[in-house]
Amino acid sequence: MPDWTHLIRFIAEEDSLVHLGQLVDVTRDIGRDSVDGVEIAAYVIEGTIFDGKVTKDVLHVKQLLSPVSREECNYIRCLGLNYIDHANEANMALPKAPILFTKPRTALIGPYPAAINVPKCAQDDTSDYEAELCLIIGKSGRDIPEEEALDYVLGYTASNDVSARDLQMLTTQWSFSKGLDGSCPIGPVLVAPSVIKDPQTLAIKAIHNGATVQDGHTRDMIFSIKKQISYLSQGTTLEAGTMFLTGTPAGIGYFRQPRVVLRDGDEISIQIDQIGTLVNKVRYDTR
Repeated sequence: MPDWTHLIRFIAEEDSLVHLGQLVDVTRDIGRDSVDGVEIAAYVIEGTIFDGKVTKDVLHVKQLLSPVSREECNYIRCLGLNYIDHANEANMALPKAPILFTKPRTALIGPYPAAINVPKCAQDDTSDYEAELCLIIGKSGRDIPEEEALDYVLGYTASNDVSARDLQMLTTQWSFSKGLDGSCPIGPVLVAPSVIKDPQTLAIKAIHNGATVQDGHTRDMIFSIKKQISYLSQGTTLEAGTMFLTGTPAGIGYFRQPRVVLRDGDEISIQIDQIGTLVNKVRYDTR
């Protein structure tokens, strides 16, 4: 595994080019800093997210990007109904096995100023948020034993499983309604397993226009990160660059009274311990 601990992908102030970097100050919430205009410095990383080496050269962030590019991400796997409290709010039985759906790479975007795009087919007041811990697979594997599963994780970040609920309820297959362009923001930083040693110890929140709408904890997952990786690698090669969205806790907009929806101009943030805050604005597509 590479030697970085807090990786960002960004456009630099100094040359307006895209770089990988290791945060100089790992104590800062750079997602909020980016929105608030606070300077963010990073040591340049030479190489890729999979083999990068941290140098002593320092650049400054002009714009944060998704820590994993679309070219580096080969598959986005997502788990549905993976928190006990979320299953309870949906009045659904706990699943006996992980429920899998997928998103295309075209759904992938980064943190602010990247905006969640709501196309015309979903501008019906049912666009919704789902705060999720996201992991990236760092080396390819198949039939991975549970006790070895975390060895395959490159890093963890925050994600938002943006969902078009009316489209979702039309069918039992969720991939289309959750795979629209711009429906998978991740970031702001990819944190190494050497920092997050146990991914089941993290508080996770969604904040909509300043109000906390989800307040959960990864210990409440029905299927732990280890179980997800082991189960989904059965007879299936998980390639390096595979992304897992690991489920959402209770509090999604669809089940709130009154309902909360993502509308043009809204701000939605996903906040996770040891990672920071993924902030995005919502934009209605006019095409």
